[in-house]
Amino acid sequence: MQAVFDGHNDVLLRLWSHARGGQDPVAEFRDGTPSGHIDGPRAAKGGLAGGLCAIYIPSGDLILKQPDANGHYVTPMSAPLERGPSLEIALQFAAIALRLDQAKAWRLCRTTAEIRKAMADGIFAAVLHMEGCEAIDADLAALETFYAAGLRSLGPVWSRHNIFGHGVPFAYPMDPDTGPGLTDAGFALVRACDRLGIAIDLAHITEKGFWDVAKASTAPLIASHSNAHALTPVARNLTDKQMDAIRESGGLAGLNYATTMLRPDGQENAATPLSDMVRHVDYMVERMGIDCVALGSDFDGATIPAEISDAGGNQNLIAALRSAGYGEDDLTKLCRENWLRVLSKVWHETDQG
Repeated sequence: MQAVFDGHNDVLLRLWSHARGGQDPVAEFRDGTPSGHIDGPRAAKGGLAGGLCAIYIPSGDLILKQPDANGHYVTPMSAPLERGPSLEIALQFAAIALRLDQAKAWRLCRTTAEIRKAMADGIFAAVLHMEGCEAIDADLAALETFYAAGLRSLGPVWSRHNIFGHGVPFAYPMDPDTGPGLTDAGFALVRACDRLGIAIDLAHITEKGFWDVAKASTAPLIASHSNAHALTPVARNLTDKQMDAIRESGGLAGLNYATTMLRPDGQENAATPLSDMVRHVDYMVERMGIDCVALGSDFDGATIPAEISDAGGNQNLIAALRSAGYGEDDLTKLCRENWLRVLSKVWHETDQG
């Protein structure tokens, strides 16, 4: 079984949502649950050894647009969020992550050495990520606080606008050049992340924002859960030029399991074959090289292929890639080593794999 370190999941969102209804997030993750995609038992079954776990502030006004007669859709952008309530929710997410760590349900990791140790110990290696920085103000004081709590990766924006930049809508067919890029505050955020050693995730930002980060940051470019726009032309997927820039920076893109980002028709449909996932991996590997492609499932945040179903079925994708001709050395890179190499470089570690 290939152990997987996954570049993006929303398990904290599910645990937070259920905690609001009275459920114990520690028990839900440690003992298992029939809902969602990730918990300790299912992660162990599917070889999901760890991943970047998102702090994400929900957009209550977001309703995914249904496709028209041609299969096209453009979901209106969510309204910007207020900072105060966003900070409160982000702290609640972080508290759940810390409770899981204290209860030894998972291990909150801040270095790649800690990730490797947790994986060797058979404990889920969680890294805190922030998907959209509505909880952080322009003075960036909260950034330092979240860093101290374990934050090691962030996306300046989700698919909505904030004080740091602009996000892309959920739309098909559409290219990612949908609006402005980083604001002045966004450029300051990028500089602070480079200084602290926080990965900058480009998965939801506009194409102009992507190029702004590419110019402003000295770190490898990362799109944690994005696929090939040439195969599935949704606004969230990467163009060939973006993938070229990721390759040139020594960064990576993580395969998103969301069916809307895998299928040629861009539809939300669990009856999506694993061959669509292999097709995207093949394209990204051909464009960027095997060292620049990884996995970014979006577990607990999207509709994924029924043949995977949840974290317990993760090895079905690995088996499909193996059948498509990927050897064990390449699978090791795709499953975990590419992530660990890039994170080690971003986090200013001496051992970069």
